[in-house]
Amino acid sequence: MTSSILLATNADNPRIVGAYDFAATAEEKGKQLPRPSGYRILCAIPEAEKEFEDSEIGLIKADETMRNEETLTTVLFVVDMGPDCYQDPSKFPNGAWCKEGDFILVRPHSGSRLVIHGREFRIINDDSVEAVVDDPRGITRK
Repeated sequence: MTSSILLATNADNPRIVGAYDFAATAEEKGKQLPRPSGYRILCAIPEAEKEFEDSEIGLIKADETMRNEETLTTVLFVVDMGPDCYQDPSKFPNGAWCKEGDFILVRPHSGSRLVIHGREFRIINDDSVEAVVDDPRGITRK
């Protein structure tokens, strides 16, 4: 089943701007991610651990705690980069600060938040990247 998404700026003549296939496989759904434009970077939020790490009895986090961790996360995974990312040599004289597949650090609440297929993503500006990390496990916000 495919559902078309209509842009209803004119109720008499809406135009189709995209489609969503609810029966798509996970791989097909992955191809439905938005492509960032200009100098923007599409980032995924790594999944938070469902248990508190210091809990010896396997204490599970509440849903609200999980939402707060996603909202305030400082670690993102670079999924895609717009065509103008890091193209300004005066602003980025040493080249790109990150690349696709990197884990990066940003400030909490950075970028535009969106949810796609139940997962949260962010679109950030290329100059919002504060660091690249090899292994984000163990990095927490204070």
